[in-house]
Amino acid sequence: MEVGLMQRQWVDYTKSLFLEDFLDSQFIELQKLQDEGNPDFIVEVVSLFFEDSERLLNDLTAAFDQPDVDFQKVDGHVHQLKGSSSSIGAQRVKNVCIAMRSFCEEQNIDGCLRCLQQLKQETCLVKNKLENLFRMEQQIMAAGGSIPSTELIF
Repeated sequence: MEVGLMQRQWVDYTKSLFLEDFLDSQFIELQKLQDEGNPDFIVEVVSLFFEDSERLLNDLTAAFDQPDVDFQKVDGHVHQLKGSSSSIGAQRVKNVCIAMRSFCEEQNIDGCLRCLQQLKQETCLVKNKLENLFRMEQQIMAAGGSIPSTELIF
């Protein structure tokens, strides 16, 4: 496939991630930190986020398996997940965390459990979307092209 076409597909795909609120402007800020000295910066940061989120989602699941739910502990886990999702620009994950923290405050188990399922779903979706984006970037680079600047998209 021609490099120009791959780059246009990358631009369209990246645009859709922002339009569908998977990513926000923080992702663009993260991209600005990547340079020739650290070409895998974003992939590394995002990989750490997914490792961290998997651990936190497991901790949250375990917290709701207890006979007495410790909402303070749950809120702490959700707060961590909110912070790490914010740091990579995973907007939909962050938004569910905000809703879940409100349910924690109310000690609303049903609301928290609904949010937990939604968190698992949104985390999986954004992971698949970003893996696809990174795969597209690898293909562009392998074909001798360069990744367009996200700032030029908007």
